[in-house]
Amino acid sequence: MLECLADDYARLREVAASDLTATVPSCPGWTVADLVRHVAEVYLHKVACMRLNAFPDPWPPAGLQSEGPIELLDRAYAELAAEFAARDATDPSRTWHEPDQTVGFWIRRMAQETVIHRLDAELALDVPVAAIPDDLAVDGIDEVLKLFVGYGSHAWLEDFQPVLAGATGRTVIVGVNDGPGWLIRTEKTGADVSDADPATAASTPLDATVSGDAAGVLRWLWARESPGRSDVQAEGDEATLTELRNLLVASTQ
Repeated sequence: MLECLADDYARLREVAASDLTATVPSCPGWTVADLVRHVAEVYLHKVACMRLNAFPDPWPPAGLQSEGPIELLDRAYAELAAEFAARDATDPSRTWHEPDQTVGFWIRRMAQETVIHRLDAELALDVPVAAIPDDLAVDGIDEVLKLFVGYGSHAWLEDFQPVLAGATGRTVIVGVNDGPGWLIRTEKTGADVSDADPATAASTPLDATVSGDAAGVLRWLWARESPGRSDVQAEGDEATLTELRNLLVASTQ
């Protein structure tokens, strides 16, 4: 995770520095400068969470706008990397996922945060998308489905009620070619997400399926696909696929 974080930070910085004024199609209303500042502020926020074992309040601190976007990103990453190096993954840290109050949660979250936002920079500058390692992509799929959609829809149900108000027990499997799968079932009380092995998939009545290679599925779930291109097969009931997409939007805003 730390190696992926380092690689994707470096790629984000390299791409972003070429044109900070470019618009980011996957983040409407943002320029690349806004994207870079966002990532930097996220890094610094997690540093504060680890140092305080609490969410910093107020946030963000004054003075960040006085630093250039790239300079701020460099400083923030250096502080984040140093904080991770000084701690064990099992050390305590306040997080938003109540079952996991450890530094390891933030290591995972920052690796996944960074790969998605370096995709944003690549899409903004219309440059080739660097490869996403399969293990990082599979972990990212697991995170966004189980934590953002599954845990999030139960922990903050009020934020999901506009999407789940019409839920009728729709069921969809998201799967990686020759790899793991995830079963999502939506009810008005939240979305339940569990692992789906081939036997489960074969015996469960499904409304829709989403499948592809690991990187492609991760990009589909985060709506970071290249314009006019998709390596993912999304098949079945359109209302189910729309509901899943709306759940993803509600959980990742």
